Amino acid sequence: MRIDDTVAAARAGDRRAVARLITAVENHTEDAAAIAAALTGGAAPRGRPPTTATVVGVTGSPGVGKSTLVSALIGAWRQTGLRVAVLAIDPSSPFSGGAILGDRVRMADHALDEGVYIRSVATRGHLGGLTATTGAAVRLLEGLDFDVVLVETVGVGQVEVEIAGLADTTLLLLAPGMGDAIQAVKAGVVEIADVYVVNKADRPGADAAVRDLRAMMSLAKREPGEWRQPICKTVAHTGEGVDELVAAIAEHRDWLSDADRLAAKRRDRAAAEIRATVDAELRRRHTFPESLAAEVAEGRIDVAAAARRVLRGDADADADDGDRETGGDRGR
Repeated sequence: MRIDDTVAAARAGDRRAVARLITAVENHTEDAAAIAAALTGGAAPRGRPPTTATVVGVTGSPGVGKSTLVSALIGAWRQTGLRVAVLAIDPSSPFSGGAILGDRVRMADHALDEGVYIRSVATRGHLGGLTATTGAAVRLLEGLDFDVVLVETVGVGQVEVEIAGLADTTLLLLAPGMGDAIQAVKAGVVEIADVYVVNKADRPGADAAVRDLRAMMSLAKREPGEWRQPICKTVAHTGEGVDELVAAIAEHRDWLSDADRLAAKRRDRAAAEIRATVDAELRRRHTFPESLAAEVAEGRIDVAAAARRVLRGDADADADDGDRETGGDRGR
């Protein structure tokens, strides 16, 4: 791959070039480092600063209409001339390891639009609602001068909150009849939302869902100037309420841009990506034999001592005196 040419083609709207770059980054190929350098000013001039792009996360339970709403949002942003990229995360089967990757079927209206790039991505067993490489893919798309990067998570439950650390603005979709007010308060995923969206608002129970959310929000203590999450009602398949939702996203972006909030959020995101990369590299470099696990299981050493031996690179060696003493104490 000629990195400079491929990056230039991707910025010019060549979706095949975008796909090749993402594949290289996701699979950690030999070209991945050169691609990163090209996007940050190394091998080729980079485009706009990454903070120019808006990263929007769309999350919610299965069946609330995430993909249909994403398609409606794409249409609204394209009408204003913005380039939009979508990462649609689909779950991998725990048995076969495969994924249907079917979310993009609901976005078929934009298949021929050169200003839209849509990629379906399998979780490959990663928990949290995203994939292990979503952060890298988002960073790449920002570097390719997309104006909006939409990340649609898998259908989530109460604790899959990883999207909040990645997106600038997180939309939580709810639908009428999906649960009562107590469930709303219990769900940790509700706490990460920047904008609440009651989709399928043409169904009975939509107003009750809004009331439940407002009751939950009334329990939260807020500091002066803190963001107060709006509640938008939408009917994604007709486009009803989508313009109001786009306006709410823009309002949150303006709030982030004030008082250095957006820069702080991006720093936190970068720190999380660095930690994840370091963790992955440590796992790759520091392997250990089954015999070490057996020593821990049999009580001859403890987990902390075993980890120290792995990090020192002597996992195959006998335990040192301190490790033996710790393990012996635990074994007796």
